[in-house]
Amino acid sequence: MKLHVFVYGTLKPGGANFDCYCGDRVIASRRAYIYGELYDLPRLGYPGIIHGTSHVHGFVLSFDSQTILPALDALEDFDPRRNPAENDYNRESIVAYLSAVAVTSPVENRTSTISAWAYFMNPDLVRRSGGILIPDGWWEP
Repeated sequence: MKLHVFVYGTLKPGGANFDCYCGDRVIASRRAYIYGELYDLPRLGYPGIIHGTSHVHGFVLSFDSQTILPALDALEDFDPRRNPAENDYNRESIVAYLSAVAVTSPVENRTSTISAWAYFMNPDLVRRSGGILIPDGWWEP
C-alpha cells in the first residue's frame, strides 16, 4: 500500500533531512500545496504549519510502504499515544493539491488531489518559538 506525505520544510527534496529520512525510499516526488499557514521558526531552524486558509507549498513524497512513518514521527516529535498538545507536531490526513500540465495543451494547468499525511505544528509552539508568517507559503532555509 502506497504512502503519501506532504512535506514543506527540511524533508523537501534537497532539504537538510531529505537524504537521511527519505532519500532512496521515495518512489515519486510531486509539487503540491495544502491549506494552512506557514511559519518560519528562525530560532529552531525549520518551519511549522498550522491550520488556515492560505496555500502552503511543498511536495508530496510517495513511498511504497508505511514503514517510514515511525522514523518521520520521531523526527517530528509526534507520538499518537500522547495528548496532541504535548506533541511538537501532530500527523493528520489531509488533501493535497497536485499541479500537472495537461497533455492536450502545454499552457493549460490542471490540479488533481491526493490524500496524504502532513505534520501540523502545535500552535502554542509556533508562538513560543517566535514564528514569523511566510505569506507566500514557501519556506527556504
